[in-house]
Amino acid sequence: MTKRRRSREYALQILFQLDMTGKAFSEEIWNEFWEGNAEEPEVKEFTRDIVASTLKNIKEIDEVITKAAENWSIDRMAIIDRNILRSATCELSYRTDIPSSVAINEALEIAKKYSTEESAPFINGILDRIAHPEDKKTVNKKGQLKKKKQDLSPK
Repeated sequence: MTKRRRSREYALQILFQLDMTGKAFSEEIWNEFWEGNAEEPEVKEFTRDIVASTLKNIKEIDEVITKAAENWSIDRMAIIDRNILRSATCELSYRTDIPSSVAINEALEIAKKYSTEESAPFINGILDRIAHPEDKKTVNKKGQLKKKKQDLSPK
């Protein structure tokens, strides 16, 4: 398993924990999570980046997901699926160094591992709508998603 995949899985675990408990992210939670779990610094750094960026932009991320998830409110989604979608949407929206196809594929692999059989197609459909909006202005000449906050923010 790659370092980034491990980071994404750790980020999912932290986001899931925060969602379940209703607690805010803190250094105490961060330190407790890593207690007894020796991991490489770069894995921890990427994990923190995903968690912090997702939480910082969670309102906008949830609006983007809700808009893309036709007839589904974010609160009705399984907690694990909701947090896979949140972290992947964060990568799609705010990480220019990660290709959209990689963010989506990673989310699907994590969904297959941590969620139900039906989750991967559900997550794929939503992320595909987010990554490939109908507005052609959000796609560059190479057909890649332009990663600007305003591109995916709800109108």
